[in-house]
Amino acid sequence: MPTDSTAASTPAAAPRPGWREVLRGVRDPKVALLLVLGLAAGLPFMLVGNTLGFWLRTEGIELGAIGFLSWVGIAYSVKFLWAPVVDRTTVPLLGRLGRRRGWLLLAQGGVVLGLLAMALLTPKGHLQLFGAIALGVALASATQDIVIDAWRIECAESSDQLAILSAAYQLGYRTALLLTDALIFLVAAQVGWASSYAAFAAMAFAGLVVVLFVGEPRSAGPSSSVGLPPLWTPRGLYDAILGPFIAFFLQHRQMALAVLAAISLYRLADFVMGPMANPLYADLGIAEQTIGKVRGGIGLAATFLGTAAAGVAALRLGLFPTLLLGAVLGPLSNLAFAWLALSGADNVVFGIAMAIDNFSAGFAGIALIAYMSSLTNVGYTATQYALLSSFYALLGKVMKGFSGVIVETLAQTRPLMEAYALFFAGTAALALPAIALVAWLARHAPAGVSSKA
Repeated sequence: MPTDSTAASTPAAAPRPGWREVLRGVRDPKVALLLVLGLAAGLPFMLVGNTLGFWLRTEGIELGAIGFLSWVGIAYSVKFLWAPVVDRTTVPLLGRLGRRRGWLLLAQGGVVLGLLAMALLTPKGHLQLFGAIALGVALASATQDIVIDAWRIECAESSDQLAILSAAYQLGYRTALLLTDALIFLVAAQVGWASSYAAFAAMAFAGLVVVLFVGEPRSAGPSSSVGLPPLWTPRGLYDAILGPFIAFFLQHRQMALAVLAAISLYRLADFVMGPMANPLYADLGIAEQTIGKVRGGIGLAATFLGTAAAGVAALRLGLFPTLLLGAVLGPLSNLAFAWLALSGADNVVFGIAMAIDNFSAGFAGIALIAYMSSLTNVGYTATQYALLSSFYALLGKVMKGFSGVIVETLAQTRPLMEAYALFFAGTAALALPAIALVAWLARHAPAGVSSKA
């Protein structure tokens, strides 16, 4: 573990890549592939998350129920439970296409069918069954994420290329989030929410078709499993399930718990406020067309800027400076929503809030993804990254289920918009421990991760 006292005696760090090297890396065909895979990964997320909250609110569902229904997103935070199976086995029939592609096609098929079922059923009068289907979509989507995260890391030939591929993935992912959190509002204003979900199920099917025409990452081929015991033997189960955890703690030793804590707290403020953002728009009376246009215009531009800024910062400044800057930018979203709640349905304030939210979320997302990717071992890529991304989201997704109850409780003694504002401002304070932890880790980087990673 490097410390300040030993830093002076270590060799000088390699120079950071110049602008020509950065531009050359962006032209790599893998970047386009990760952009498409990012789109595929991001499509279902909002459709079973915050966007679903707006649809539910327009159907008259109470805020408390909307908050609790957001718990379907916990599926993304427990994916490490089945990640070893995805990492070490092939899917019957589809497995002949490759280990990664077989699982990816199976998961994408589940997403498509689940979204179609939600469109056909609708939440009104069938909320429990509708919620169960949404959970199924989240489980399929989480499995898809396991595969794509492993694919992204296994494609990278260096830490610099990994940063570029992570930026491409996040750009595609954030674009998909805007499509399902912006464009869908314009579509729903014309054809209704059920038809909108059917349209996005068709878009998810298009992503499935693309996967049929790409090859497996080299390190996921048959040779990667040579010498490993079969999964369904005691040794195989030990190696697949406990191996990634043991390897992680052996690599990072006493720093491991601090790393996991920092990851868990990094986006906590964003997660907790999330389920109440779209109900706020509905209660403010902001038109669906306005939401779609602002998010698809200002929001899209801000996302591109935030994502690009984080990718360049990771290459030019280093990993930890970028991570710390993202931790500081993240809670600005919460404060922007508090301002919006107090300002009413003001389109100018709404546009500024969307710009702040999308830029900070895009930047912080890239910073965290690059950091988590740098912590994985190639031998346990899918399982270790699933573990890290689960820590990243689990606490926030458990806590956000109570967001609706908190707003309703605050609204008992004050106007609803003031209750929203207090809630959003309070969630911003949740970012302070993350900022402190990241700053501490930057001074005591775990083995294998330098401040210029």
